[in-house]
Amino acid sequence: MLQIGVHHTLEILRLTPPGLFLGDGDKENEVLLPNKYIPSDYEIGDKLKVFVYLDFDDRVVATTLTPKIELGKFALLEMKDNSKFGAFMDWGLEKDLFVPFSEQMQRMRIGGLYLIHLYFDENSGRLVGSQKVRRFLDNTVIDVEEGDEVDIIIADNTLLGVNVIVNGKYAGLVYHDEVYKDIETGMRMTAYVKKIRPGNKLDIALNKQGFVLVEEFANELFEKLKKEGGFLPLNDKSEPEKIYSILGVSKKVFKKAAGALYRQKLILIEENGIRLVGKI
Repeated sequence: MLQIGVHHTLEILRLTPPGLFLGDGDKENEVLLPNKYIPSDYEIGDKLKVFVYLDFDDRVVATTLTPKIELGKFALLEMKDNSKFGAFMDWGLEKDLFVPFSEQMQRMRIGGLYLIHLYFDENSGRLVGSQKVRRFLDNTVIDVEEGDEVDIIIADNTLLGVNVIVNGKYAGLVYHDEVYKDIETGMRMTAYVKKIRPGNKLDIALNKQGFVLVEEFANELFEKLKKEGGFLPLNDKSEPEKIYSILGVSKKVFKKAAGALYRQKLILIEENGIRLVGKI
């Protein structure tokens, strides 16, 4: 049987009254693509990329619709409805994704957006959503090092910082005092491994760390000053939020970059900002 919850590229085998049958050469891996999903132009033998899942009658079927989440992945989904057993999420397909009460962190509300993990429930043989995303992350063995660029998904807030999902498989943390821009649950962005603590706990930074970052940003700051007519209303007394809103970096990085330009006698540090030396 074809794996449900993922995309497959299958061959069009034959047309029947309910739709097209697709397959991969294995008789047991044939699946129906209902009539409503049949492309307007096709020939027997063509290849189609389809998503395979269970329909309302729990039959394995294919669809050309694109789901908002796939098996083993994470996505921000909207709750559409509820029942006495759990919530139903909009994941882009006709049949909504079920999230049982046992897989919810708190009671969900209709219209709310929640970070969900899609997994296959062995007991029911169905695709199920879970809001308890951390139980699907495993830092036992990791393939990242300090300084590596990674992809993260914002999960939730804690007393220490913001929990994030790293490369779709590890748990990480961004400390509150290192968050200099607005972030929301479900946001995806590039980040960096700042530190690996005992137990493979990952400290994540939203910006590059160390000398390389300062050197790169010093050049960007110089170009930014030229574009702004040679002056920026920022200095070491400016609020971190203001610095980030204008330059997109932390106050610490800004101060080091400005210091580097000052030592090169390229800028002046004034009471109300920094200014390029000489003509632009």
